[in-house]
This record gives sequence, C-alpha cells and structure tokens, in this order.
Amino acid sequence: MFPTQKVKSLVGKFIQVEMKGEQNILVGKLESVDDYMNLLLSETSEYRDGEKIRTLGSVVLRGNNIILIQPFKE
Repeated sequence: MFPTQKVKSLVGKFIQVEMKGEQNILVGKLESVDDYMNLLLSETSEYRDGEKIRTLGSVVLRGNNIILIQPFKE
C-alpha cells in the first residue's frame, strides 16, 4: 500500500502529526488529504510532553513539513 493510500484510510479518524522544527505534537480529526500529503484537520489540539497546550480548531498542514503521521491512541 502506498503511503498516501494508508493516510487516506485514516480520514474521519483522529491522528497525531509531528512537524519539522516543532517540539509540539498536533492531534486532530483528519478531514482530507491530497496527493502531496497536505492535511486538513478539524478539532485540532496542540500537545507538549503529553499535556494539552491549546485548542486550534481547523488546521491545514503542508505535506513537506510533516515528519510523522500516526493514529491517535488516547
């Protein structure tokens, strides 16, 4: 399975995303993904060391700044 197909299978589920140059992790519901791995997240929150820092709401993430995408397990 190609990486984009794997990520597309997560649409509608909560995921966590690690970004380049950031210490914080974003957790949100994956609304859509395109072929460039750009992500649209809703209900997004920002976490540091397992603690919630702030709520961001809807966020668009550029694919070439993403290091890691994985399902979120509470």
